[in-house]
Amino acid sequence: MKKVIGLILLLFILVSTATKTTPVKSLENPSLEGTWELINRFNYDGINVTDTIPNINGYRQVKIYSKGKVMWTRYSPDDPAEWFGYGSYSNTNSVLQEQLEFGSETMMKIQDTVQVFKFELQLDPDNFRQITVDDKGNRIQSENYARID
Repeated sequence: MKKVIGLILLLFILVSTATKTTPVKSLENPSLEGTWELINRFNYDGINVTDTIPNINGYRQVKIYSKGKVMWTRYSPDDPAEWFGYGSYSNTNSVLQEQLEFGSETMMKIQDTVQVFKFELQLDPDNFRQITVDDKGNRIQSENYARID
């Protein structure tokens, strides 16, 4: 009987330690790691939001951040140009930097003039906003994303 109880106890311990746990999203230290979809854009007057631009006509844009790498793509039925890019990223609580290694022909033309894309970052566990600012620190526009994974 002691062997049966010992075996059951051992089985219980093995099962409980092998059970997958879902990571808890940290409210204090959210992460960009994961998959995000663009939900809309904002225009700014330098400080405040002046206009919200929704995605229309089937427009979709997705970004994936994983282990210091970023990949993004967009689909717009109204624009025949391909748009995608892959590279590395780094971020702090308030700054996001992306450096593309390669991308679509259209994107590589932009990358020839901009080596590092730097944004103001506002990050929550399930949403983030990358805000483009001018040389004086005035906000110009933002892309607003929601976590999908």
